Amino acid sequence: MIEVVLLAFALSMDAFAVSIGLGSKQQETYLFLALKAGFFFGVFQAIMPLVGYLGGHGLLSFVSVYAPYIAFGLLLLIGAKMIFDGVNESIEEEISKITNKLMLTLAIATSIDAMAAGFSLTLLDVNPFIACVIIGAMTGVISMVGVYVGKFTGTWFEGKAEVFGGFVLVAIGFRILFF
Repeated sequence: MIEVVLLAFALSMDAFAVSIGLGSKQQETYLFLALKAGFFFGVFQAIMPLVGYLGGHGLLSFVSVYAPYIAFGLLLLIGAKMIFDGVNESIEEEISKITNKLMLTLAIATSIDAMAAGFSLTLLDVNPFIACVIIGAMTGVISMVGVYVGKFTGTWFEGKAEVFGGFVLVAIGFRILFF
């Protein structure tokens, strides 16, 4: 279960970084924006790993021998992308108005990697539905916190959170591969 909590934490770092950016560009009351970010990011971060799990579960019988290598490769790629994105500029700098359409777009964009990471759930001894609820709930709470972090720190912490999340995903990949 510790792997699920670490996976949830790492996957939530993308949404956390975006939430920091949103909080630094506050257009609404912070409470409303925090609740909106928590809802959008939490729901999509819960759904996408389940999609990845179901797809991976269907493929597992065909690739079971290679599954740890595939999961490692996916987590390594996702982690590397998060690290790269964390050290480069992000799209939040271009945001001028925070709308529901924008939140939906950001929620989908930040949860695509969760779909790929959902494949790794096929290799863990956990209930995938409980794992997805944990991932969604943790992302929701961390996204809400991110809005307030953005309010107080601007975007200073944004990239650092994404880099840290990337390293955690890479570490989980190595754990699946070697243990």
